[in-house]
Order: sequence, then C-alpha cells, then structure tokens
Amino acid sequence: MATTDHLSQLVMTLESSLPMYLVDSGVQTYPGGEDIRDAVSRLVDEQRAIVARSAAILEEREVAPPRHAYPLSFTALHDVDLGHLLPRLIADLRRQAEGCAAIAAAASKRDAAASSLAEEAAASARRHGESLERLARRMPAPLPAQA
Repeated sequence: MATTDHLSQLVMTLESSLPMYLVDSGVQTYPGGEDIRDAVSRLVDEQRAIVARSAAILEEREVAPPRHAYPLSFTALHDVDLGHLLPRLIADLRRQAEGCAAIAAAASKRDAAASSLAEEAAASARRHGESLERLARRMPAPLPAQA
C-alpha cells in the first residue's frame, strides 16, 4: 500500500460516516435533544479538521483527495429522533476508532503523518463515543411496544 493510500483511506473513513451525514443533511432539523446535536456537531468539527489536514498533505504529495459518498441507507434517517440513533452512532464510532487505529498501525513504519492523523482520529472517535454513551445513559427508557 502506498503511503498516500493510508491518508486516502483515513479521509474516506471519516467523510462517509453517519455523523458527517447528519451534519451535512442539517442535524439542527432532526428531532431530538439539543445536547445530542451539539455532541455530533463537535465530533464532526474535529473530524473535518483531521480531514482538512489529511487533504492538505495529499495535495502536497500531488495526490487528489478522494471523493466520498454516503450510503443510500442514510437517507432514510432524516426524520428519526437523534435519541433513537444514539446506539447506531456509538457503534459506528467504535468501528471508526478501530478502523482508524488499524490505519495508524499500518502506516506507522512508512508514513508518520498518516499514522499520527489516524491515531488522532481514533482517539477522537473513542472520546466522542464515550460522550454519546453518557448521553444515552441519561435518556429515558423506551416505551414498551403496544400489543
């Protein structure tokens, strides 16, 4: 794998995530608690900063940053309460942290910049995942299904 592949993989991992989709589609319009909107917005702000730094390095290396697309399944979530999305967001951040850690490990010997940025992204995903877990614990229990 070429060194720029690690950075491209990192950019794709972050840019095609559910939190990015929520912010790009107008997280302020989703039903749910303001605290969840704020938490998702802070996460995405951090991730966008990492993506911007990664893209700048790719451009210095004369490599076009990858273009991303969101999974079509995300479009079905626009009217879903953010509280109901918390378990999915938390699970996605766990996978993202693992993926970024794997990128960091793979890049560690050949691309210090990619490894450092991927480590930063993994730490950010873990930290924000823990924050969302705290929010989820404060959420009221779901109502039982009606028979």
